[in-house]
Amino acid sequence: MSFCLPSCILFDLDGTLLDSLPGIEYSVRAAFTSCDIPQPQMSLREMIGPPIRTIISKAGNVVDTQILDKLERAFRVSYDSEGWRKTVCFPDANRVLRIMSEREYRLFVVSNKPRHISLQILEAEGILDLFETIVTRDSRLPAYSGKVEMIRTLLSERQIAPENCLLTGDTMEDAEAAFTAGIRFAFVAHGYGEVPETSSVPVDYRLEGFQNFLPLIAREFAHD
Repeated sequence: MSFCLPSCILFDLDGTLLDSLPGIEYSVRAAFTSCDIPQPQMSLREMIGPPIRTIISKAGNVVDTQILDKLERAFRVSYDSEGWRKTVCFPDANRVLRIMSEREYRLFVVSNKPRHISLQILEAEGILDLFETIVTRDSRLPAYSGKVEMIRTLLSERQIAPENCLLTGDTMEDAEAAFTAGIRFAFVAHGYGEVPETSSVPVDYRLEGFQNFLPLIAREFAHD
């Protein structure tokens, strides 16, 4: 494990910075109700992370493309109007991000979440201005294929060396994206996913929550 935080820190949103489960569950259920389809009987907690179409398909065991289109549209209507307002930052995230910004870390977002909603939530939480840029799948046309492409493009455009970069996330998808892109990874356990200790994908930091960044920051500045 490296105890020196790199200067550029990327953050996933759902399950990492944002406790978005209440809003997503609310709007998924609203979508199934609106489309007169039986409600999913399982918790969505461990499904959060991939695009919403994937979540809806898995939650409701829906494979028909036309039904998925209808459910996804209904979800967007609900989430864009009401669901997103049920999303808040995880404890200490706001405070720790501000400390990082004050100490001149470069902060970024890399997320599967739609851009317009990502910006709305981050602005409502008062932290939008702390990030150098927000990269989402729909930040460009054609859309990014996934987080690996988002990370590689971000590093190239911002002229960031991979060794100076860390992705913070809560899922195996995040860990694998960091590994494939050649950057370090911090796993936060307060989220919706899991990266087992036995995983072959390297994890540089295992954090219970954002408060665990504080001693890492303090240790780095004590060495200056």
